[in-house]
Amino acid sequence: MAKVQYTKEPLERYLEDAAAGTPTPGGGSVSALVGALATTMANMTANMTIGRPEFEETEATLKEMNQDIQRMRREFLGLMHRDMEVYQAVLDAYRLPKSTPEEKNARAQAIQSALKGAMEVPLQTARLSLNLLEHAHKMVDISNPNLLGDVVVASVLANAALLGGKVNVEVNLALIKDEDLVKKTRQEVLQAAKRSQTLLEEVMEKVEKAINKTH
Repeated sequence: MAKVQYTKEPLERYLEDAAAGTPTPGGGSVSALVGALATTMANMTANMTIGRPEFEETEATLKEMNQDIQRMRREFLGLMHRDMEVYQAVLDAYRLPKSTPEEKNARAQAIQSALKGAMEVPLQTARLSLNLLEHAHKMVDISNPNLLGDVVVASVLANAALLGGKVNVEVNLALIKDEDLVKKTRQEVLQAAKRSQTLLEEVMEKVEKAINKTH
């Protein structure tokens, strides 16, 4: 499979390839892209607040968050490509020969190793998404109120990226035989999803109150 650096291609190329009848880009890659999109609205909120005299007290905090969110976007885009690679590794492992007991054993080990790699990428997407949502949650109180709608968009997308990552983690966990790893990871993504939902609801509630105050 030829490697495509989608960040250097028109967006339409990625969307067409994701929609095509090919294994990649798949749900894990798309979830990471959604996370990257979420960072843009968080960065825009910070950038349109920084430098305004009325937000001088929170400027240092926002600048720090802004840099962190820019870093997250680079990580999300890296995960968008990495997800395609690790899924291909799983496909390759399943294609290994299995004619002899030795080949069967080697193939089984290769599959387990590939599945763990494929699980790790969406797990990173979920972790990063939760971190981003934590930032968005704080932004509601310290940023330009004219940008609150964009904070909501960032939060909704971050939550979606997390849930997309979570389900891709769970798909791989179902095939992984390391029971301790499965239990630990499943618990982590479950807790992350609960926390994400709570943060999203609180962001929505705060923004609705702020919007209602203007009427």
